[in-house]
Amino acid sequence: MPNYVLTGTPGAGKTAIVRQLELDGYRVVEEAATDVIALEQALGDEQPHTHPAFIDTIVSLQRQRQQAMETAAGADGSIVFFDRSPVCTLALSRWLGRPESMLLSAEVGRLLHCGTYASTVFFVRSRGSVTPTAARRISLADSLLFEEVHERTYRELGFRLIDVPPGPLADRVAIVRREVIRRRPGQ
Repeated sequence: MPNYVLTGTPGAGKTAIVRQLELDGYRVVEEAATDVIALEQALGDEQPHTHPAFIDTIVSLQRQRQQAMETAAGADGSIVFFDRSPVCTLALSRWLGRPESMLLSAEVGRLLHCGTYASTVFFVRSRGSVTPTAARRISLADSLLFEEVHERTYRELGFRLIDVPPGPLADRVAIVRREVIRRRPGQ
């Protein structure tokens, strides 16, 4: 079964959707960027995104989590949902005005070559507000611009986006489930 990515602007509700899918019995892989930011902030760095190694640290953690899931899942055919992917990290790198690092370029190239993720990506749209957290310090206006960068980056790489519009969590999860069931081989 394919690995599906949920992406979108910060604060759109991706993680809530992933949590519900996990409770429904699906395997999930956590977002890496938020954890990298949280760790660096706990270590005393209030602006980890300003460091040159920031993007590559995210890429490395994403790869580590993907490999751990592959090892745990084996070849049992389970559907796996990823809260973001290295394509999101590419969008973040672009958003920050950074050149694409060799590690990021290699990882995006690898996932495209290997078909690591389904060509269909769930694009979780902004709810029209952003709740700040220690790791999420972005305005609504900037988050909407960042959403455009994400969308453009995925489309440039040939992914097909399925919109998950704002709405109640149950409705958003139902969109994801319906599309996954529709795409199952043999059905």
